[in-house]
Amino acid sequence: MKFSRRTATVAVVAGTASLALVLSGCSTDGGNGGNSDEPITLTITTFGTMGIDANYAAYEKAHPNVKIEATNLENGGAARDDAYAKIAAGTGLSDVVAIEEGWLSTIAEVSNAFVDLRDYGIEDHKSDWLDWKYAQGTDADGRVFAAGLDIGPQGLCFRGDLLEKAGLPGDRDGFAEAIGGENATWESFFEFGQKYTAATGKPFYHNPSFFFNSFVNQQAEGYYKKDGTTLNVKDNAALKGQLDLIVKNANIGAGLDAWGVAEQAKADDFAVYVCPSWMLGVVKGYYDQGTTGTGWDFADVLPGGAANWGGSFLGVSESSEHKEAAADLALWLAEPEQQAAAFEAAGPFPSTLKGQELVKSATDAFFNDAPTGEIFANRSKGVVAQVKGPEDSNIQDNVFGPVLTDIGQGKYTNGDDAWAAAMTLFDQLIKQ
Repeated sequence: MKFSRRTATVAVVAGTASLALVLSGCSTDGGNGGNSDEPITLTITTFGTMGIDANYAAYEKAHPNVKIEATNLENGGAARDDAYAKIAAGTGLSDVVAIEEGWLSTIAEVSNAFVDLRDYGIEDHKSDWLDWKYAQGTDADGRVFAAGLDIGPQGLCFRGDLLEKAGLPGDRDGFAEAIGGENATWESFFEFGQKYTAATGKPFYHNPSFFFNSFVNQQAEGYYKKDGTTLNVKDNAALKGQLDLIVKNANIGAGLDAWGVAEQAKADDFAVYVCPSWMLGVVKGYYDQGTTGTGWDFADVLPGGAANWGGSFLGVSESSEHKEAAADLALWLAEPEQQAAAFEAAGPFPSTLKGQELVKSATDAFFNDAPTGEIFANRSKGVVAQVKGPEDSNIQDNVFGPVLTDIGQGKYTNGDDAWAAAMTLFDQLIKQ
């Protein structure tokens, strides 16, 4: 079971506003993508609902000699496995490769598989990015091997119609206040969920893994200490306490898998969903993209405070036959205007300051016209970039992931037993 950051390839079509944003961007205009008529094909591998595919046509129009050949993998876990295998084999990486935050630190250890983007002008635009986002794509030797795309500030997607039928606040401000507003805790969130289930006899949430992952990202140190190499899982009282809290509230869960719950969502089988910015595209992907009036809304609140879940980057393969042209494409896709277009297409929130400014007035009809640009800007305040270690995504996916699914399905009724099961997997799977 994967609960990596994105899932389910969703076709998205940018509207006229997005196209205007794309066309207003300025290409770095380097390499065969910008200064040669030689026909070339640039390959790019992405995953899930990144939204950058909304920009490909505009780039090809501005560079008639370039054809973009795109591969989109199901989720971040699949992209991780694909990149690891190809780097180990020493061949096969696309010209441009999307990298997820959760496994960025592992890629940093083999960053020589990617070009140093300083050689292609990224330093001239360093101030475009949030400082911590730019730093994440820089290795220990100072090489910038990855250009930042989006970040994942989190709020809560919720079914306002179902809450109202349960006699609970269903408007976004009322819902946020009902679970504690700015002072919302995981305890107060689950207390609200217990009220919903008691009133309806129906589950409040689909799977507890999103809650656990959000909690981990709220800590000053997650699965690793701040040095990025020292594991921080064994004897971690905070993680153990959160797992215990989830076990105690398993009765309000639907017992579903973490991903791929489109039919259950449409059947009203749960009422809340933790949503980092890119998750909006996932939820919309469960329905016809043009559908509104589904009952989903989006609130400016997250139990436990601000947190960032995920974020992606683009690297250019050192094995590319068209490094300059590939760097031109990657850096263009990472520019503020293209980040803004990707946000409109699929929801990933820009990591550039200008990109955030461009989307600040954005609303989303699918989520009851929620002011998503404003909400994500608010949710990004107070976020501190957490250091991710080399086994971070493996711990998330394969140590705690199976145990959390088992909790949701009622296998564990005692937090100590659930923790012991996770530690058994940790000892089996993680090099210590």
